[in-house]
Amino acid sequence: MVLQEFLTRIILLKGAGIVINRLSSIADGKAATLFKLSLSFVVLASSAFFVAPASAEVVSIGIGTQNTTTNTVTAGVVIKELKLLDKYLPRTGKYKDIQFQVDWQNFTSGPPVTNGMIANKLQIGMMGDYPLLVNGAIFQNSNDTKSELIAIIAYNADGAGNGVVVGKNSPYYRLSDLKGKNISVPFGSAAHGMLLKAMQDRGWKDDFWHLSNQSPEVGTTNLQEGKIDAHADFVPFAELLPYRGFARKIFDGAETRVPTMHGIVVRKDFADKYPEVVVAYLKALLDANEWVREHPQLAAEKIQDWTKIEKEVAYIFLGPSGIHTLDPTIKPKWVATIKYDTGVLQRMGKVKQFNVDAWVNETYIREAFKEKGLDYDKQKASFSGYEIGGIDPLCKKPITHPEDGGEVWVVNGSITAYSSPNCTLAAVKKDQAEGKKIDVVYLFDKTYGLKLFADKAFYALDARQPKAPVIVPFMLKKDAEAYVAKNGGKVVTYSEVLTVASAGR
Repeated sequence: MVLQEFLTRIILLKGAGIVINRLSSIADGKAATLFKLSLSFVVLASSAFFVAPASAEVVSIGIGTQNTTTNTVTAGVVIKELKLLDKYLPRTGKYKDIQFQVDWQNFTSGPPVTNGMIANKLQIGMMGDYPLLVNGAIFQNSNDTKSELIAIIAYNADGAGNGVVVGKNSPYYRLSDLKGKNISVPFGSAAHGMLLKAMQDRGWKDDFWHLSNQSPEVGTTNLQEGKIDAHADFVPFAELLPYRGFARKIFDGAETRVPTMHGIVVRKDFADKYPEVVVAYLKALLDANEWVREHPQLAAEKIQDWTKIEKEVAYIFLGPSGIHTLDPTIKPKWVATIKYDTGVLQRMGKVKQFNVDAWVNETYIREAFKEKGLDYDKQKASFSGYEIGGIDPLCKKPITHPEDGGEVWVVNGSITAYSSPNCTLAAVKKDQAEGKKIDVVYLFDKTYGLKLFADKAFYALDARQPKAPVIVPFMLKKDAEAYVAKNGGKVVTYSEVLTVASAGR
């Protein structure tokens, strides 16, 4: 074999070590040594003809989460901890040489997420309704890029989730009791928007109370220390602080009858360049929602591990018949709500002109539904959630009206649903008589249908028929008082109503 031809084949094969060994079998002595030296030189020189593969392009996906805002967890910490996004990130076509670097950044409220998006440190963010519209308005009035609303995370159609709490032993029970008092709220938050709406509805001026800007952490501490009279906040604090035993709710966003929601926004320049990535993220969201619905107790326990928000609080929001409904579709009612909220802020000089319709983009969530084999338009038209149900094991009747039922969570045990307040509380007594320890009991407010911690509720009680007492739970004392004034009976506490509960009804 001619040496030149042989060396050419060597270069093409890039198998230097193999060929050198092969040379040893066909040559010996000085000839072999000469061949080996020549070959080594040629192989080294040939490296100039072979270019190493280019290093993969690194694309950073900054996602701004609010882990302690319980109704956002399926868009953030659940996806992160279950590694759901990894399942869907594109790896082929234009993405075959791209390496994704997901940067999860956690915040306690929405405005800092917007700041991160403006700085392009975050490409995707989640926040409540008022921060969402401020985000959209800021981007629309900039010369850089725009943001787009691409999905909803969770909602309450009447506005529940935001609320005002006072100290446990406070003499205040109504919002009007706070005239001239010191109230804190995270400025620019959904809870701030709730207060503005409540003031507008009542015709109150800005000086009705003394309002200060405090984060959830600061407001919570100051309320405990008696430095403020009340604190207004978003999910989950109006439930969390009473659950922890030092606060009492006196106003809920449901009283405004204006829907509240948390949603997802994306920088338009990022979405335009990597649309498949945005769809992948929303497919992961759909998986996260499904996981929570299929395993509500486990999900609540895991959310506690991941966020340090108590599982009982996570469950009251995201469990069956919870305060918030997981649904990513952008319903016309939510668009109308954002327009209404924009008007509230504009009248108060807190936001400029904002074209809501131009901001909303359903393209990505529609595609996510399509790729998952789901019907987007059917879900968009629905306001149903998943409810408690089954057969009441104590009273032996089907749970046909979830809003009249209840649940009992036994320590180190399961959560059991019952058909009425009477049956629920009778089950508590039965479990306790059997030596079981009760973790938490849930009932539903008669006025707004909201899930309640039974031991924090107010009750209208008519016990004139001891075997079938009428027990009606309420979130607010004033509503229990109004019910009693109209229907008779008296307002009582949880311990009092527990005493008379009977499975006879």
